[in-house]
Amino acid sequence: MATYSTVESSVVSRDGTEIVYWTSGDGSPIVLVHGAPADHTRWRPLLPYVEEHLTVHAMDRRGSGASGDAVAYSLEREYEDVAAVIDAVAAACGQNVDVYGHSHGAMAAFGAATLTANLRKLVLYEGWPAPDPSIYALPVEVMERMNHLLADGNRGGVVETLFRAIENVSDEDVAWLRSAPSWPGRVAAAEALPREISAETRARLEPEQAAKITVPVLLVTGEESTDPAKAEVDTVADALPDARHLELAGQQHIGDILAPETFATHLLQFLHGSP
Repeated sequence: MATYSTVESSVVSRDGTEIVYWTSGDGSPIVLVHGAPADHTRWRPLLPYVEEHLTVHAMDRRGSGASGDAVAYSLEREYEDVAAVIDAVAAACGQNVDVYGHSHGAMAAFGAATLTANLRKLVLYEGWPAPDPSIYALPVEVMERMNHLLADGNRGGVVETLFRAIENVSDEDVAWLRSAPSWPGRVAAAEALPREISAETRARLEPEQAAKITVPVLLVTGEESTDPAKAEVDTVADALPDARHLELAGQQHIGDILAPETFATHLLQFLHGSP
């Protein structure tokens, strides 16, 4: 596989927060929006399988990686952040942009799709508003444990607790995550978890909002996933004007990085046909 250099860029979001994104690859443009907790390094397992076909713009969400933050937080500010990156990339390359968001990043991408006319196709992996957003609330004992770990400065423990609680990962997968280059970015972003989880519990699916997303949308779930978004995929698909559902056989919530070659094949097929 070819090796591509990475270029750092930034854009100022509507509220003045600087959002940084990292560009690599060769081909049509796609913006990647990571979930929580993470930064742009989360995509490293996937990049070798897509960079020969796509120019990747992997953003750091606010409060993560090199991006800035603000005192006040809301999911709506994240919608604006993603839309700002989409618009900047579209202006630079002179064409509409594909977007792929994972988990919390998919929620942000969903909202961003209602704010920009520069979107071509949208891919969301187990992250979207729900008719009853309280499904995204973590069990009280899990939140209490995470808060205690944060108070003790054990951010790594917070990340592991989250993965084990909602993503049903194995000991082998946890060991892989801890050894991956993305682990420091996940740990650094752990403090943003409580506010992001709280925001998800208020992200209600509104038909008028979904109707604004007229571009083709691919909704991805993992066959073995326990993420609550999975249960709502048919409802979300019905609310969108042009949506289809892909279930990844044998995969969980992070199948895009645990089985990156398989996921990349599906992604490229949806975006452009067989690579």
